[in-house]
Amino acid sequence: MTLQVIALPGGVMPAEVRYAPLASALANDVQLHFKNLEVYAGDVPPTGYSIDLEVEALASFADSLGLARFHLLGYSGGGFVSLAFAGAHPDRLLSLALFEPASIPGELSAEEARLADRLRAGLAGLSGSDFMRAFVGLQIRPGAQLPPPVDPAPPWMRSRPAGIAAMMAAFPEHRFDRAHFRKCHFPVFYGYGDLTGEQEEVRAAVLARLLPDLHVRRFTGVHHFVPPQEIYTGEHVRELRGLWARAAIPAPA
Repeated sequence: MTLQVIALPGGVMPAEVRYAPLASALANDVQLHFKNLEVYAGDVPPTGYSIDLEVEALASFADSLGLARFHLLGYSGGGFVSLAFAGAHPDRLLSLALFEPASIPGELSAEEARLADRLRAGLAGLSGSDFMRAFVGLQIRPGAQLPPPVDPAPPWMRSRPAGIAAMMAAFPEHRFDRAHFRKCHFPVFYGYGDLTGEQEEVRAAVLARLLPDLHVRRFTGVHHFVPPQEIYTGEHVRELRGLWARAAIPAPA
């Protein structure tokens, strides 16, 4: 049977670029469906943009594929949307795989709030390329090396500063009760890199207290902004296949 997996990207790369190495590594028994974020549906973020819009669009996308239940894969901002979807529609997911979600829906703990405030303060008043440089630098550990910028930048990069800012504003506005995570009885995988900032360790610990079945994996030599092929390695693919295999095991009666 072919596994049906919907993949949501983060706030920078389109899904087709973000998940290209993963798609190449998977065999024919996995059908990867790319779903780009609604914040980039036009040249500028939609008026009244919200996470509810993303959640509803994801449900409609799955419906259009004829998928009553499916595996979900989310990176960064798409990880936040994936968590919001999981809490709203736990009956539709067979499994959830996350890599460094940008935040967790619901009321933040004191430590989460401190990290969010630091990021907002570091980006205040910035736009364009200045915003993007600060956005990247604030989320990795000191001394971590960044890949060189692509020159010329791809056309889709022009919409990213405004889109990222819209998503960051929408995260805290999304009304969500974290108690909903208790209904998520499917297996969840949380991956992060050891060169990304402390925020990922904090979020992994928060989710470990909320989700019934969470497996966390820390990858060496990786951070949030390395090229996709350095994230979706053979090792990472094996972790995902292990997740999907566990999802196929019936829950105890």
